[in-house]
Amino acid sequence: RPQNTVFCCRAIFDESAKKDDEVFRMAVADLNLNNEILETEKITVSVEFVDGNNPFQAVQEACELMNRGILALVSSIGCMSAGSLQSLADAMHIPHLFIQRAPAGTPRSSCPSTSHPQPDDYTLFVRPPVYLNDVIFQVVMEYTWQKFIIFYDTDYDIRGIENFLDQTSQQGMDVSLQKVESNINMMITGMFRTMRVEELHRYRDTLRRAVLFMSPATAKAFITEVVETNLVAFDCHWIIINEEISDMDVQELVMKSIGRLTLVRQTFPLSQNSSQRCVRSNHRINTSLCDPKDPKAQMLEITNRYIYDTVLLLANTFHRKLEDRKWHSMASLSCIRKGSKPWQGGKSMLDTVKKGGVSGLTSLLEFNDNGTNPNIYFEILGTNYGEDRGRGLGTWDPIHGLNGTLTDRKLENNMRGVVLRVVTVLEEPFVMVSENVLGKPKKYQGFSIDVLDALANYLGFKYEIYVAPDHKYGSQQADGTWNGLIGELVFKRADVGLSALTITPDRESVVDFTTRYMDYSVGVLLRKAERTVDMFACLAPFDLSLWACIAGTVLLVGTLVYLLNWLNPPRLPMGSVSSTTLYNSMWFVYGSFVQQGGEVPYTTLATRMMMGVWWLFALIVISSYTANLAAFLTISRIENSIQSLQDLAKQTDLPYGTVLDSAVYDQVRSKGMNPFERDPMYSQMWRMINRTGGAENNVEESKEGIRKVGCSGRYDCRHVYLITVAP
Repeated sequence: RPQNTVFCCRAIFDESAKKDDEVFRMAVADLNLNNEILETEKITVSVEFVDGNNPFQAVQEACELMNRGILALVSSIGCMSAGSLQSLADAMHIPHLFIQRAPAGTPRSSCPSTSHPQPDDYTLFVRPPVYLNDVIFQVVMEYTWQKFIIFYDTDYDIRGIENFLDQTSQQGMDVSLQKVESNINMMITGMFRTMRVEELHRYRDTLRRAVLFMSPATAKAFITEVVETNLVAFDCHWIIINEEISDMDVQELVMKSIGRLTLVRQTFPLSQNSSQRCVRSNHRINTSLCDPKDPKAQMLEITNRYIYDTVLLLANTFHRKLEDRKWHSMASLSCIRKGSKPWQGGKSMLDTVKKGGVSGLTSLLEFNDNGTNPNIYFEILGTNYGEDRGRGLGTWDPIHGLNGTLTDRKLENNMRGVVLRVVTVLEEPFVMVSENVLGKPKKYQGFSIDVLDALANYLGFKYEIYVAPDHKYGSQQADGTWNGLIGELVFKRADVGLSALTITPDRESVVDFTTRYMDYSVGVLLRKAERTVDMFACLAPFDLSLWACIAGTVLLVGTLVYLLNWLNPPRLPMGSVSSTTLYNSMWFVYGSFVQQGGEVPYTTLATRMMMGVWWLFALIVISSYTANLAAFLTISRIENSIQSLQDLAKQTDLPYGTVLDSAVYDQVRSKGMNPFERDPMYSQMWRMINRTGGAENNVEESKEGIRKVGCSGRYDCRHVYLITVAP
């Protein structure tokens, strides 16, 4: 056995893996103090940091380490450089213990260049294969989700969930994808700016079920934004999956989220005996790394744990090689020089590493024939509705699958004895006051009251209901305060608001809404035109003056025909008597005008020329009358020429308004007065609605607007348009 042997541990780390370097050196220091594994031998370290996105630099530094002398190469680096180091290790027969790093703490994806390891490869995969697809699919199946959205951050390789998407597609699940940009606030703001109200409602429905493939830091920032902007409600259920989620991350994520949260992370089984947690067979681990209560141990990354166990495994490998007297001197290789030969002892060293195994910070580190570590365990934590701390829901491993039952527990009757103060605004048919019996309190009824009663019976609470003092739904005033129903909630004078209330971003910024139960669109209420019977409607196509001209023309032509026949009477057969009288001439001209013909024959040339011109005139007049009569009857059937807001804004003859301080009122005001995005249509509407300060055309409540349009009570019978929606 060689005396005072020095083992050189060579490592290549990503330049962001400073903590890996710290743990690497700590592991070497612990082993140099352990006389059971290394008696007189010592381990020295040589670490090089490289840009993970520069494979050429990684190979160059690895060649430099081989030139100094090497027994095994340890790397903690990303996929981009891993393939190059794997090819180099295979060529030079150097055992390469590869620990995959994910950028910025994002979930891992399988490295394309190392996805199919072979038994004769010199690269050993210290971190187990990526099982996130299998875990999340089983969790989603257990929850029986059929529709959900997947969010992933900019650093995540979306190719990592291809298998999961294929599995969900085969199961008929509706899955959508959305990338979370680095500037989350700008992304959310952009959605509010570009999406219509209906699109935001549909987007909120989509967010009720979501899976997050992102780093804990990004997940916390994203959850904070969507909660503050009220994009999610208390009935949402989100799943966050990442091998790298610490206990502190769990606490912060639970505190920031609402609704239900499920977290899936990699876990490492600990010894139940606290005194044995830092003892691994013939080695004692540094207390600051193995004690769960130690702050340093709580901040350990997964790669740090595998780094420590890798050094421990190599030390045990060197120890066995010395004990078996099969020690090979360190390889001093030149991978740049042409014709350089690989290390002769590489295969023997590789086999010894594969056959070994250690128990350390990752529980058990060992390799199968393909050089992969098969030992991985996932822990499933979560909260249920209304809980503020995470608890264990189950575990998962590749052999046994899911151990535990994941079910959506419904809300329980946990509000017995609670009395809620409910504020409302009367709005048929949602909230109405029934007939009040003298001496008894008001009794409310309506659709929303039925929903409230059902909730009260199910959850066990009681309620007191009252109408908002100003009978308004609520809008933000100039001084920043809120009036109406929203104001009662903001000032905590009421616990619950109940009415036909529109969900708007401004209101959502100060109060929480339930999931909407009705969709609506802006409508225009218009008094129905009265139908009248006009006995002289057939005369409408022509003006009265035109009818007078036509009558005068008939008399004039009739007189001319009579005079022409009197001055030049026609020749009649023997025994015939002439019937050319003024009366007959008038009747003949009128009959030809209405296209009915006449009885008296006129054979003189002058009379025939006169009648030819008259018939042409009659044809033109009758044709014009027929066309105008058809158009007049068609127009009279159109009772409402206003079919859209654009039509309403274009006309100024009929005044229109809406409910003061309602959602429509605020929308028209904001769009009509915004100097940066001024819309001509809304500007015109706002001028009409705000005439005389809004008091002339607007109303305090919907009932008053309906009476105003219907010309009932104290209102005159002018046509007033009222934009009607849920206020």
